[in-house]
Amino acid sequence: MYQNQSPQKLSDQSTALTVAKFGGTSVADFSAMLRCAQIIKNETSTRLVVVSASAGVTNYLVRLSQSNISSEEQREIIANIRAIQLKITQHLANEVEQSVNAEIDSLLDQLAIYALKQSEHYTVKQADAILAFGEQLSSRIFAKVLQSIGVNGAYFNVQQVMKTNSLYGKAVVDIEQLKQASNALLLPKLEQQVSVTQGFIGQDGLGETTTLGRGGSDYSAALLAEALNADHLAIWTDVVGIFTTDPRITEQARAIKEISFGEAAEMATFGAKILHPATLIPAMRQNIPVFVGSSKEPEKGGTQIKQKVESNPTYRSIALRREQTLVTVKSPAMLHASGFLAKVFSILAKHELSVDLITTSEISVALTFDNPSGSMQALLTSTVVQELEQLCEVTVEHGLSLVAVIGNSLHSAKGIGESIFQTINDTNIRLICHGASANNLCFLVAENDANHVVEKLHRELFA
Repeated sequence: MYQNQSPQKLSDQSTALTVAKFGGTSVADFSAMLRCAQIIKNETSTRLVVVSASAGVTNYLVRLSQSNISSEEQREIIANIRAIQLKITQHLANEVEQSVNAEIDSLLDQLAIYALKQSEHYTVKQADAILAFGEQLSSRIFAKVLQSIGVNGAYFNVQQVMKTNSLYGKAVVDIEQLKQASNALLLPKLEQQVSVTQGFIGQDGLGETTTLGRGGSDYSAALLAEALNADHLAIWTDVVGIFTTDPRITEQARAIKEISFGEAAEMATFGAKILHPATLIPAMRQNIPVFVGSSKEPEKGGTQIKQKVESNPTYRSIALRREQTLVTVKSPAMLHASGFLAKVFSILAKHELSVDLITTSEISVALTFDNPSGSMQALLTSTVVQELEQLCEVTVEHGLSLVAVIGNSLHSAKGIGESIFQTINDTNIRLICHGASANNLCFLVAENDANHVVEKLHRELFA
């Protein structure tokens, strides 16, 4: 439909294009939205805004998307969602409030129909349709908040351009189609207005709503920035940038001024929740600098993520990822044999299980799996274990955390092991992965030891 269209810029070549993404807490209420609107007004290069659902709404929608829910609870949830949104719109001019409230009520009427169908017959397709309502609501409201302070903001339905396959719950975006459609349908609008659109959601070839899964809003913003050949991507959240470790673990954690793409990708992959790893992939492909800052305190700055940075310290940060599953497969048949690992990974691939870390010996292999919010418990089923047991002896361990020391030249710097492991020599290390990456050294510890390990390491490495 949009053939032979190469990436373009805004016609005014002197104007940089920034894509900004605001998370759920940044659009939680009117005062939060007003702060974000002021950020956009002050930064005139921001022409495209991607928003999450208002804080609390997605949790309601997740419950609504389930099958075991009564009609009474459905009505209560929808009323609660309506209350969250109307607490925002009541601060708008009367005529504007009435207009946007009518849009909200229309959307919530549609939501009620989906919820009723879902309770009668559950499908993942209907679950995606239900989950998408949060962003559709917040984006309409935020466009009106922008207008209230004199910014020419307008709602844009991202489903016009964010085309995906039909893998509901974790849809894959057609990047080439996104680029073509964005340049044809979205870029011309950015000449005249600030377009407000939705993160997390897309549309498949059948016209059905899809969602992109975990981290979908940040990823959406990065994909749109890539498609539009943007100059910057700004991720606005509720913390002042990326920290040397989780500030909830130690008060000594400090904000990082700048970080390379490679370091940030390792941090995101191994537990730094402020940024989903998929977000960086489009930015890295197009070499788009990424800024992470707090919409509550924009004056405090944030973290710049870019290809080249001024300093490359040995230690940049410590990431922690909880709820890890360790699977050890052992068989004498591995000794001097070829094809054994291929058989193991073919079983995992069949069940769509992704391995994070791997270590091997002559007759055994240890594999780690991320287990966010218990999801891997459901995926690593007895069926998977039984299939693996046809090949070898299998041991499954839970209650583990992955600690990742992030930095530069960690595969070749001297004294790394002594600095790290002597510091925590009172802790049992279950698995170590080192050498595959210049940017990380990872190991597993018991969940109960995780905070203690991170705190001690941070004190030693960042004093």
